[in-house]
Amino acid sequence: MAIVDELAQLREEVHRNIEQAADTQALDEVRVSVLGKSGTLTGYLRSMGQVPAEQRAEVGRLVNEVREQVESALAQRKQMLEAAELEADMAAGALDITLPGRAQTVGTRHLISRITDEIAEIFLGIGYTVASGTEVETDYYNFEALNTPADHPARGMQDTFYVVDRSGDVAAVRGESDVLLRTQTSGVQAHVMETQKPPIYIIAPGKVYRRDVADPSHLPQFNQVEGLVVDEGITFGDLAGTIDYFCKQMFGPDRKTRLRPHFFPFTEPSAEADVSCGICGGEGCRFCKGTGWVEVLGCGMVDPNVFGYAGIDPEVYSGFAFGMGVERIACLKYNVPDLRMLLNGDVRFLRQF
Repeated sequence: MAIVDELAQLREEVHRNIEQAADTQALDEVRVSVLGKSGTLTGYLRSMGQVPAEQRAEVGRLVNEVREQVESALAQRKQMLEAAELEADMAAGALDITLPGRAQTVGTRHLISRITDEIAEIFLGIGYTVASGTEVETDYYNFEALNTPADHPARGMQDTFYVVDRSGDVAAVRGESDVLLRTQTSGVQAHVMETQKPPIYIIAPGKVYRRDVADPSHLPQFNQVEGLVVDEGITFGDLAGTIDYFCKQMFGPDRKTRLRPHFFPFTEPSAEADVSCGICGGEGCRFCKGTGWVEVLGCGMVDPNVFGYAGIDPEVYSGFAFGMGVERIACLKYNVPDLRMLLNGDVRFLRQF
């Protein structure tokens, strides 16, 4: 029977092709060529009507037998190929745990924030508390309540950011109700003295704004820490001792301090505090301009007029105030020559601290 021989030959050829299929795609091509609509075995099934009647039963049985064998062989080979492909995929995507790990860059707090906290910790350690206020302030609390006269240059538009009305007319909002971006955190002191009875020992950290052009020693926005003490029997010696204590805690126990006469509207007498240069040890260098000293903050005894605005009796109480720029303290502590370096976002620079 020629057709029987053909089916036997087809079975052997298909089994050989199944074994030689390298992947599931090649195996599927073998399946389609045999069992698909145009497949060779499907062709035998469609041509059963042309087979002589006496051979039809035998040929039909043989065709179905070959089909079952081919389907079984295809299923077994597909299972083997899928397992092999899965194993290959897993091997290709596996992690090599013997490789060294990749360290993630860990962020740190910015130097300005760290110095602000360090200043606060120093004063908290000697009994001060932290007070806060709004960055948008009135002219009264920013200037007038601090004994700053109306004609003082700091109250002019060339030094202060005033908040204007919708028309943009600054003159229309000048007066006691003037609104501005605070030029100092001293306004917090005025608020505290109005609402809290002495004794008062506070510091007031926060952002302040001035119409300055950014250069190595000035910024239009910077951070400031103001301090205020109001109590009975406070003297200039208490002020000098406090400044000396702060500087030694911040810069090191070997650093010296001195006070130079100065003028501030809200303190009398007033002074500027210097600390010995950390680069030359007080011998004189370019950083300290040959003097051996660098300015660190302004301070003074609270003017009695300021107490008058707050309703505190200057005959009973006295006090002192001081103010420092956080960025300046950071630069002095780490000998940074330019304030702008703290704000340019250069991670290489900031990682040093």
